[in-house]
Amino acid sequence: MVLGTEYGVQGTMPRAASGTRYSVLNTLYSTTNYIFASVVNLSSMNIDQLNRLSEADATTAFEQCCGSAEWVERMVYSRPFESLGEVLETSDTIWEECDVDDYEEAFSHHPKIGDVESLSKKYANTKTWAVGEQKGMESADRAVIEKLAEGNAAYEEKYGYIFIVNATGKSAAEMLALLEARMKNDPKDEIHIAAGEQNKITKLRLKKLLA
Repeated sequence: MVLGTEYGVQGTMPRAASGTRYSVLNTLYSTTNYIFASVVNLSSMNIDQLNRLSEADATTAFEQCCGSAEWVERMVYSRPFESLGEVLETSDTIWEECDVDDYEEAFSHHPKIGDVESLSKKYANTKTWAVGEQKGMESADRAVIEKLAEGNAAYEEKYGYIFIVNATGKSAAEMLALLEARMKNDPKDEIHIAAGEQNKITKLRLKKLLA
């Protein structure tokens, strides 16, 4: 079963390949790197269907929620689940037990905004998520977009990974303010803040998966 799509590196079980997502609002965004989390066009299933998926199909389903292979594999092998609540609790536990390499792997499965080639190739199976993931950019003026592009480049240079934020309900100006505030963080602190944002996105997608 293949879902609408979106968005793995340690452990004792075989690693899973992952895919990811995004679309283009404007070619100016090609230097901008947020992660947006509004989700649309995602086929869903119930708990029983999730539990009955083959290992390969369950892997595909969970890969759409998070790009960390460690998280994906452990979620697959944690089945069967009794409820959405148990799925979310298990996800939290696994994510808390992941390390920095797992975090950065998950981050790397988010394409850069405006990267058409990556979207059509590496992230082809997740581009249907893009329609609702950039709502906050639709009303952004050019000055804000340019500042975001500059800020994202500076963020990636400082921390070594793209800016991750659960952007649902946030305007471009709000995201710019968050980016600027987080640029002041020590790298040891920022990686955990970014991981927390990734976890919010993951849980949002799990809820959509099991809607």
